[in-house]
Amino acid sequence: MPIRRIQYALWGLLIVVSLGLAGCARTVGGASTALSVQMTDFAFQPATFTIPAGQEITVSVTNKGALVHEFVIMKAGIKVDPPFGDKDEGNIYWEIDDVQPGQTKTGKFTAPGAGTYQIVCGQPRHIERGMVGTLTVTQ
Repeated sequence: MPIRRIQYALWGLLIVVSLGLAGCARTVGGASTALSVQMTDFAFQPATFTIPAGQEITVSVTNKGALVHEFVIMKAGIKVDPPFGDKDEGNIYWEIDDVQPGQTKTGKFTAPGAGTYQIVCGQPRHIERGMVGTLTVTQ
């Protein structure tokens, strides 16, 4: 009889933990509040993201490449004209910079208003090699 109680208790604990973890990465109207990105030489995987406007967004980036990478969200309506440089610094909405090979960095930001935003890697010549993405912010 005590073994059966332990089994029920373990199943109950498993359910509670599972529900708790499911709440960590929630979605709002099909848009996620938690983004997980892998950066390779030279791509974001995935390269498109949808998030809800005004929500706190958690971004976790992992550099699977051999070079340093960045995850840079540009302001609304801004499309980087390569090369990325000092001229672009004032047009950055939010970023995680200098992610070393093998490193994972996590950050949070409040999603901007609805629209489409360009994502780039700000390292020299990475945009030219195709390291760009798109962030769609929904109402």
